Amino acid sequence: MATLLRKIGLIRLHNRDTEDPKHHHNHRGGGGGGQQSASLRGKGGAKSGGHKPPQQHPAGGAGDASPGPGKGRRAAELAARDKPPQPAAGAAGAAGAGGPRERAAGARAGPGPAGAAAAAAGGSLVPAARQQHCTQVRSRRLMKELQDIARLSDRFISVELVDESLFDWNVKLHQVDKDSVLWQDMKETNTEFILLNLTFPDNFPFSPPFMRVLSPRLENGYVLDGGAICMELLTPRGWSSAYTVEAVMRQFAASLVKGQGRICRKAGKSKKSFSRKEAEATFKSLVKTHEKYGWVTPPVSDG
Repeated sequence: MATLLRKIGLIRLHNRDTEDPKHHHNHRGGGGGGQQSASLRGKGGAKSGGHKPPQQHPAGGAGDASPGPGKGRRAAELAARDKPPQPAAGAAGAAGAGGPRERAAGARAGPGPAGAAAAAAGGSLVPAARQQHCTQVRSRRLMKELQDIARLSDRFISVELVDESLFDWNVKLHQVDKDSVLWQDMKETNTEFILLNLTFPDNFPFSPPFMRVLSPRLENGYVLDGGAICMELLTPRGWSSAYTVEAVMRQFAASLVKGQGRICRKAGKSKKSFSRKEAEATFKSLVKTHEKYGWVTPPVSDG
């Protein structure tokens, strides 16, 4: 076997050395249709036909020739420089890639994480801006209310801020109808005023304040457990943004007189202070009752 292989190798060397060099030259320069010239063109068309310009072939065609190492590198650099920039891979690129089915699937999938985060951030800005606007409206309204009350000539009521909060007031009612039994009680017990607490919600003046009696402990006069006050205008149904604190307090003074309100003098019971928690529970219950059976609020003229 080894002897046979050596003979075959000697025959090939002989054939290569005895070939006519003119024959090779004709095949390289002529660009004929022989098998050897075709193989040479497949390896490198730039070397064949030195005096002829290189053939231009359409991109991706069967006649593309691979340039030599130096020329190939230069051609690659030029191609990279002239190539338009590709869009960055992201949600937009992913949405436009693929055929109609892929694009439809991307549309159904919704925005990517970045888009979802932006949407969430944009959505969270809306409630924050609305809350800030409501706070500004409430503050301006209450500042005006304080100024108007300070200018009252009859000193009907006075206001003290709780812990310097503009939204939590202690209001002193200094006067009621002087012909009423309540006024006589106030004189006999040396009670200079009836103290009430008003807290204003975030959407004031479009929602009513919560108002309750703190002291003294009252009976009747539409004042219920915990100091809750039975007045329709203190409910969302009966409230109007046009009502001022002064108007509400005057209506309350009239309700006390109309309902025969008295200062509690019973032993032990008169010392028991009103509770906010109890007042809130009582007010919620009475609102449900009156929404079912109706409201009766005395006019100011009855005071």
